[in-house]
Amino acid sequence: MSIIFELADIIKDCEVKAYSLLEKVSKTPISNEIVQRSLNDKNVDNLLYHGDNIDAILDLIVRGFKGKIDLIYIDPPFFTMANYNNRVELNYLGEKKIIEYKAYTDTYKGGFREYIEMVTIRLFLMKELLSDKGSIYVHIDFRTVHYIKIIMDYIFGLDNFLNEVIWSYKSGGTSKKHYSRKHDNILVYSKTKNYIFNPQKEKSYNRGFKPYKFKGVMEYQDDIGWYTLVNLKDVWQIDMVGRTSRERLGYDTQKPESLLERIILTSTNEDSIVADFFSGSGTTIAVAEKNNRRWIGADCGNSSILTIMKRMGKIKSKPFEKISLMNKPSIGTIRIRSVSYEILSNNEYKIKVKLDDFHINLEQLNINKKDIELISNILENDSISLIDYINVSFGNNTAIIVYEDFKDKDASNIQTDFDFIIDSLEEKICINIIDVFGNATQEDIKIL
Repeated sequence: MSIIFELADIIKDCEVKAYSLLEKVSKTPISNEIVQRSLNDKNVDNLLYHGDNIDAILDLIVRGFKGKIDLIYIDPPFFTMANYNNRVELNYLGEKKIIEYKAYTDTYKGGFREYIEMVTIRLFLMKELLSDKGSIYVHIDFRTVHYIKIIMDYIFGLDNFLNEVIWSYKSGGTSKKHYSRKHDNILVYSKTKNYIFNPQKEKSYNRGFKPYKFKGVMEYQDDIGWYTLVNLKDVWQIDMVGRTSRERLGYDTQKPESLLERIILTSTNEDSIVADFFSGSGTTIAVAEKNNRRWIGADCGNSSILTIMKRMGKIKSKPFEKISLMNKPSIGTIRIRSVSYEILSNNEYKIKVKLDDFHINLEQLNINKKDIELISNILENDSISLIDYINVSFGNNTAIIVYEDFKDKDASNIQTDFDFIIDSLEEKICINIIDVFGNATQEDIKIL
């Protein structure tokens, strides 16, 4: 049977499953402490979930975020039926080594039906989080846009459809059998008619690039010619994150910050919360941070979380809480040589830590067999070089990052000796590590 004829049944099935999950969490007692901490704690404005975004959404509902989010942007898989790799660049004994491993997949054993079900149930759940003045942007392409549009019409209502934005870009690759595919589709829906919309301006060049000299019309000139400023149209010409772009993080499906800036500035205010449940390289999160919006991110990919943690470190983001929903045991071990402390004059303590080495269980490492020998040698001779990101978190109820270090492009390894300041020796202190393959390791620090 064609998926077109199955679509109504799929939507109904997903609606039943979604509301069954919502009913289950509605019976979960909501801790006032959690709600107040999640919504009002100025020490931790933002949340980053590592795990299935369904679990993240349900956790947010338990925390009291139902109806609190003004903007949801998602860039889900496009049903490419392809695997995506990460490239790890290591400097081992003065020689550059490249290792590739599978970072994430956009394949489905159940075919297109499984893909549609995956997206649909999540859209039902996301609607619960949107505020009455909220909007949702769903970023997809030619493969699925027609089906997702029908699903969105059902969930959010045809009357709440605002736009189909076309993101047009230049990129490599052409075809002799069809027109070159150089755009994505972004479907925009509101929760109600009372939605946030702050019109943004763009340049509109005059015919012939010459001045019109119309009375009362402001005109401007740049290197191209004369133009006026008009409200954004629904076709956006924005460059992709190219190989030479300063934004480039090495994440295959990374989106440009200028694209998300338009969306966030249009559909939020400064007191808004922005959420992205397929966070990928963290562009939504980074742009929200830079524009003084609170944010919530979620992704199940190790490489995604590693990329986001390093990205937020680079821009020196405000403190955020990282919530792991993964039940996988750690495959790494960090050995600490020594921990000492010094009492400062203002009732604070300087903690000094010296790392010894790092170990990975090679049998559980998801890389090609040909690279196992190389990693084994690195573990023996320079194991710290396999640590890509490290932070120290402090606190029993809310974990605040008090120290952070990470490898940047062409940067040396992280520091093995470091110090940080805390105000109590009674609260929990953890060293959190992400290795170059995106695997997380945690080690508690014992001081007393």
